[in-house]
Amino acid sequence: MGSHAARNRRHGRRALAMSVTVAIAAVLLGLPRADGAPGHASASADACRTVGAGLPRGDCGPFWQVLAEDFNGDRVPLGAFSDCDHRVDTSGAHCGGLTGTYRDNWWAYPTGWPDTATSRNRDVTGVYHPEDTVSVGPATNGDGRMSIRMWRPEDGGPVHAAAVVPRAVMEMKYGKYSARIKVVKSAPGYKSAWLHYGGGCEMDHPEGEWTGALTAFHHPCGGGAQGYFPGADDWTEWHTVSTEWTPGHVRFFVDGRQIGHDTRAVPDRPLSWVLQNESALQGPGAAPGSSAQLDITWVAAYAYDWK
Repeated sequence: MGSHAARNRRHGRRALAMSVTVAIAAVLLGLPRADGAPGHASASADACRTVGAGLPRGDCGPFWQVLAEDFNGDRVPLGAFSDCDHRVDTSGAHCGGLTGTYRDNWWAYPTGWPDTATSRNRDVTGVYHPEDTVSVGPATNGDGRMSIRMWRPEDGGPVHAAAVVPRAVMEMKYGKYSARIKVVKSAPGYKSAWLHYGGGCEMDHPEGEWTGALTAFHHPCGGGAQGYFPGADDWTEWHTVSTEWTPGHVRFFVDGRQIGHDTRAVPDRPLSWVLQNESALQGPGAAPGSSAQLDITWVAAYAYDWK
């Protein structure tokens, strides 16, 4: 990718009216949309049966595991995700402030890059600041987590946002991408849009304002009606989210249930998995002095048919 995704994102469709319109169109016109109904394991569970709370380990189906991180190792304090402006948006990207396995395995959008709300001319926008938003350490129950704590300064300046990127699957074509996540502190004005993006193609899962619903979207390469797939009502509950991207297919899962499947102009080029968290694109902006936090208890990623 020549420039980072936030600079060229096409998201301007988060208003409730738009969501309702798209949902109705999906029914009337046959556009891709999940029905939300649970299915049998053979029909709806993802390839690795990723439904439990624990980190899945090992290969499954056509997928070869290349990353399994439960954050139970070294701590990464605030400030370590710094100096990230090295070989940006390539598999060689890295953050100079990180050490050890975290330097090997993780990158983040560098300090100073604007978030998507900036290009949408929102009243409240954000700027990526991984050095004061991203940390790794144990929760009160001892569970290791990566924490994304976004915040807006008391003086009303831009939101401090964070987009982290697993290096093992940067610029990779196809694969399976899973994580277990929860918004542990919610406030209006903050959202996620975890995505694969580039070349006129975009797959987003999970996406949504943290005070609203968790959804998935597929934007076919070269344009066309988006695929819209409701996934869960509440970000403040633990959810296991997975995307399976194979030739001609993209499938989205929440807690082992398939919520969406699209075959229209699915990307066939290498893309990076960006765990993007930023200021909201609909509803009220973040209030001065506010903050919100997303915790990730594990991340697993897989290459497709490499063996």
